Amino acid sequence: MAPRTFLVHGLLAGLIAGFAAFLVAYVVAEPQVNTAIALEEAGSAESGHPHDDATAEQSHSHGEEAEVSRDTQSTWGLATGTILLGAVLGGATALAAAFAVGRLGTLSARASTAVVVGVGFVATALVPFFKYPATPPAVGSGDTIGERTALYFGFWALSLVAAIGAVLLARRVLPQLGAYAAVLVGAAAYLVVVVVAGAALPTVNEVGDFPADTLWYFRRSSVMTLAATWAVLGFVLTGLVGRDADRAAERLRRQELAATL
Repeated sequence: MAPRTFLVHGLLAGLIAGFAAFLVAYVVAEPQVNTAIALEEAGSAESGHPHDDATAEQSHSHGEEAEVSRDTQSTWGLATGTILLGAVLGGATALAAAFAVGRLGTLSARASTAVVVGVGFVATALVPFFKYPATPPAVGSGDTIGERTALYFGFWALSLVAAIGAVLLARRVLPQLGAYAAVLVGAAAYLVVVVVAGAALPTVNEVGDFPADTLWYFRRSSVMTLAATWAVLGFVLTGLVGRDADRAAERLRRQELAATL
């Protein structure tokens, strides 16, 4: 299959995954966001400085005076963001799968695509979340948002590079060690890199007196949204790639059969 075919499949799978992410986020995450915003606004009122510049800017970004209303943010805005992100994620994952097919030992196109999706989820979603988990409104200082964003994406990039290196290492030692041992070597190498990097990078702790249960529910819903995105993306993309691979194999079988007649 040509990379273009993978890309088309990836974009389609990404759009579907983005819509699924919107549904999950709207149902399980948005109530936690609303709770956090209410706490933020209540805290501003109790502080006696409701017109502080930073507080006012945050309040206006969520309330009725915002340029984009909260209702729009939680519906069309959320849907647009998740669907666009899903399409980008799907396209990138599909191109990675196109490169991986035929290069991961004897794995089929379907299995290779599933491996790429699994590695992508762990390296770019799960592991970065463990180090720098998502935070709701009212958590974190506006003065450090640039630093926190840089730390997150720096660790995200490092995790991705480490995952790619681990896959290449596993592929290199595959002939000598066999599939099982090669996977263990690659996984161990990845874990060493991300654990050392995670310990070396600074920890962000700006929770303050924010309610622990609300923070837990928000982060749990964030993980659920990430998992839903990657699960749907993997299911659809693997299914489309596997279908095309089966059709190609069937055409080849018929051509070989015709050649023997």
